Amino acid sequence: MIDQRRTKIASETPLERKSELGQFMTPTAIARFMSSLFSPLGKHRIHLLDAGAGIGSLTAAFAAKVLHDNATSLDAEAWEIDPALHGPLTETLQGCREAFQAAKIPFHYDLRTEDFIGVTPVQVFTHAILNPPYKKISSDSLHRKSLRQAGIETTNLYSAFVALALLSLKDGGELVAITPRSFCNGTYFKSFRKLILKHAALNHVHVFESRDHAFKGDDVLQENVIFHLVKGKTQGEVVISSSRDSSFQDITHRTVPFSNVVLPEDPDTIFYLVPEGEDPMIEAGIRAYTRTLEDLGLTVSTGPVVDFRMRSFLRQNMEEGCAPLVYPFHFVNGFVSHPKADSKKPNAILDNEETLKWLMPSGNYVIVRRLTSKEEKRRIVPAVFSPKKVPGKRIGFENHLNVFHAMKHGIPPKLAKGLAVYLGSTLADQWFRRFNGHTQVNAGDLRAMRYPDLETLTEWGSQVKDALPSQQQIDALVEGKFNVQD
Repeated sequence: MIDQRRTKIASETPLERKSELGQFMTPTAIARFMSSLFSPLGKHRIHLLDAGAGIGSLTAAFAAKVLHDNATSLDAEAWEIDPALHGPLTETLQGCREAFQAAKIPFHYDLRTEDFIGVTPVQVFTHAILNPPYKKISSDSLHRKSLRQAGIETTNLYSAFVALALLSLKDGGELVAITPRSFCNGTYFKSFRKLILKHAALNHVHVFESRDHAFKGDDVLQENVIFHLVKGKTQGEVVISSSRDSSFQDITHRTVPFSNVVLPEDPDTIFYLVPEGEDPMIEAGIRAYTRTLEDLGLTVSTGPVVDFRMRSFLRQNMEEGCAPLVYPFHFVNGFVSHPKADSKKPNAILDNEETLKWLMPSGNYVIVRRLTSKEEKRRIVPAVFSPKKVPGKRIGFENHLNVFHAMKHGIPPKLAKGLAVYLGSTLADQWFRRFNGHTQVNAGDLRAMRYPDLETLTEWGSQVKDALPSQQQIDALVEGKFNVQD
């Protein structure tokens, strides 16, 4: 009944309205799985928070667990700001009340229709179950100011809801949420990750192998995860489960030390989520290669040339007074091949005082495509820019590229080739997939990775001539430096 109601409302709600509220309602199968992650409820009085309750799918699934576990009572607080959902939500809550009356277990609910952002966290709840709205928060909004007053710094409603709910739990309280995976990495969610780990233990994380199956039919392109937190608990091992989709028919589990999820002394507290079945070679490689880009004297930045803002300076072909302009389509066999005669995009940018701050001096660089998707064979696609192949005093790197450089200058040619070998390896690709759950390869994510030392990279680079080796040869080089039994 609830799923039929959800499907009907979802089909009748305009896409603009969904986008305005960041609203995607929870299928029953996911709601049941989320409820199953809570510890047995036993003979306890339960006070539940469901913020962003929609039509009440999560509260209904949790109520079914309360009845199954023979808890003493349930008080449910459901927050929903959309007036169009208040009627269906009330129907769901009344249905729960009838089921509890039949079981002779006390049940009370409170439907809150105001904005959950702005509430002052009060530690009264024993449990929280959330499918929060997915929507960015502008830096100068009332929401952002209100959250700062509560000690929460974040850029999206979903992380704001989780943070407020976590702070509203009693010690020992449990929270289960389904959210985009994007909080696991990146600068924007660093404060949120630190807040989670300060106040709770990460107990369980579920990963969907297919990016679009959690909310199939709702055009959700974010990869989603389900996670279970216990407030005030000492952090222990973490269960990581995985299934292809929300049927959970092929679910697998693995239990790992917390140090596998958040690397020790990682200042960015990035979450690495590795389901069962990953090649043990990946684990060995990650233990073997521990250098940061800073250790190597390198950094990585987004390509500075935003073409649509600089149209008047762009030229289709190389002319006098121009610098080469490099796009992803210039990648050929792991090197930049420039110009491309049949390109619809420009090959050059004027090199003058007005464009100088967007150009980089000629040298050897490694560049990586910024846009990929989880379903692509490779997430990291590197290429070497060599001044021997593309002459010129300066270079324009377009904004859909990430550029590895040394203080905005080129890097030694053998080091550049060796770095491209590593970035093109299966090991580096799998490392990246551990924490990147969206369609962009951001410079911050590449900075968060770990790399071989300078000597190793230079050694690999000395073996590269005019094209990167085959995938098999690259992996043989990269995996030949360590042993799975180490």
